Amino acid sequence: MRRAALVAPVRTPVGAFGGTLRPLPAEELAAAVLRALVERSGIDPDRIDDVAFAQSYANSEAPCIGRWAALHAGLPIEVPGFQLDRRCGGGLQAVVTAAMMVQTGAADAVVAGGVESMSSIEHYTTDMRWGRRAGNVALYDRLDRGRERSQPEWRFGQISGMVETAENLAERYSISREAADAFAVRSHQRAARAWESGAFADEVVPVEVPQRKGDPVVFAKDEGIRADSTPDTLATLRTIMPGGTVTAGNASQQNDAAAACLVVAEDKLDELGLEPLGFLRGWAAVGCEPATMGLGPVAAVEKLFARTGASFDDLDLIELNEAFACQVLAVLAGWGVKEDEVADRLNVNGSGISLGHPIGATGLRILTTLLHELRRRGGRHALETMCIGGGQGMAALIDAP
Repeated sequence: MRRAALVAPVRTPVGAFGGTLRPLPAEELAAAVLRALVERSGIDPDRIDDVAFAQSYANSEAPCIGRWAALHAGLPIEVPGFQLDRRCGGGLQAVVTAAMMVQTGAADAVVAGGVESMSSIEHYTTDMRWGRRAGNVALYDRLDRGRERSQPEWRFGQISGMVETAENLAERYSISREAADAFAVRSHQRAARAWESGAFADEVVPVEVPQRKGDPVVFAKDEGIRADSTPDTLATLRTIMPGGTVTAGNASQQNDAAAACLVVAEDKLDELGLEPLGFLRGWAAVGCEPATMGLGPVAAVEKLFARTGASFDDLDLIELNEAFACQVLAVLAGWGVKEDEVADRLNVNGSGISLGHPIGATGLRILTTLLHELRRRGGRHALETMCIGGGQGMAALIDAP
């Protein structure tokens, strides 16, 4: 079976909710990162066999966004595309799906991407197709509704959303508000240092954002980082649930962004003139209780390690999505790993709390940052893993070339 090489990973800067990227819908972000990927990699667009794009909050403004964005980006009409969704794991699933296509010989080069414009997520109704004779019409916020309905209520009871699942973990593992805030501060500090040091220079592609008046604004830097965060400033924030641990300061943000990379058969790299940053060695996905969805990475990594023979001792980098600070700390406890044992390898450039969590794009945003950092460090092996709303976990093992 052919190895799947990961080539030219790129991402847009991550926009804050309602921030600079608000005017750009998901299809514009996806097309922007596609154009940048083709330009940076130098691949002949005619050699792209397919475009796999993850999006968790899809709508009919750009149906089948992989195909829509490929056309919008100017790729040849003959290049097909499709859309997939594994919620928070969608971006990584796009890479995995592309890798399976390459490994089995169904394709030689596939674009894997992820996108989300959370600022553009609409309100909708389920009441109007056949009309209403009388009474009110319910208008749902798709963003909130997607969290509330991540699992069938008849089986698991009512779960108010992701915050409730995080509080369940904080209670189970006795994680304090102070510990969660301290982790969040480190995330912001690391992301700020990454920008100051130029660590993100090779992975981020600026995006032009049209304005109502005047020239477009060039958006070039993640805008959710709060470098001035301290335990004292975060301590002033109210918890979202009374008596809880989670606040707006120690939870992931809602964001707009896109990311993509090429997944290429190893035996085609020379022919296509491409240089890989890494290879997908293995992956795993698992289900877990929706009420404690944050623990998904525990079982996913256990399954991945059993398949590959890897261990934490082998890893030069670990990327664990920061849905909530207490969720990260709970996963470490579930792994039986002390935070100080992995502090110099875990989320070294920040993650969801500081950089943001644009749901469908997150898996590829993380992979992009991981691959560039692995090359800078001269490392050999890295782990990406995340929890997924509705009760899933996903993990992937990456090897350097």
